[in-house]
Amino acid sequence: MAVSASSPRSLPTGAEKRVAVRAMFDRIAPRYDAMNRLMTAGLDQRWRRRCLDLVGVGPGDRVLDLACGTGDLLEMAALRGARAIGVDLALEMLRQGGRRLQGACFVQGDGAGLPLGDASVSVVTCGFAFRNFVSVPEVLAELVRVLEPGGRLAVIDVDRPAARIVRAAHGAYFDRFVPWVGGLLSDRDAYRYLPRSTDYLPEARVLQAWFEEAGLVSVERRGALLGTAQIWTAVRP
Repeated sequence: MAVSASSPRSLPTGAEKRVAVRAMFDRIAPRYDAMNRLMTAGLDQRWRRRCLDLVGVGPGDRVLDLACGTGDLLEMAALRGARAIGVDLALEMLRQGGRRLQGACFVQGDGAGLPLGDASVSVVTCGFAFRNFVSVPEVLAELVRVLEPGGRLAVIDVDRPAARIVRAAHGAYFDRFVPWVGGLLSDRDAYRYLPRSTDYLPEARVLQAWFEEAGLVSVERRGALLGTAQIWTAVRP
């Protein structure tokens, strides 16, 4: 199913959203890494490293990277001495990751029903994917289930700047330039959808409440690049 920003069905919900998101990421997998680097001028990698720094990933950690894509965070965690597993719904993303990171552990799965045991990991990471889940509260409940007591969570996602001038400039880039380049180099429908998918993310106060309602503590939000991205960290007590 193609996702088109010009259609009323451009922001699907429920089971339709799950099917559409999976199909979209399967389609864009071959050029996904190149497009990420191009769209962010490589800043996405800096934000991922910052994410791991904030939750202190290191030797002895057992890391779940949810919605792992082709394995950027997985690779970074492994280089720090952690044992890492990547879970993603899109099979083609996992295949691309497997070709790139031979020997890494990739598993197909859904964030709302993880194929992991209770208290089986010490850290969960998730990069640029929260807006693509059907139900963030359900996913957070699963993450709390698989985290051990004292386990840490770090989430990165996009954001919309609050400052009017910055928001206008960001909108011109994210809403117009990114879909244009995506259409030239990858999949036009997908890169029209991705900017609009920020509409799935609620206000920060709502996200904060979801984290806390899931049972997480020490919930903190940090902005990045003038409010164009956000990093959340939390701990399972």
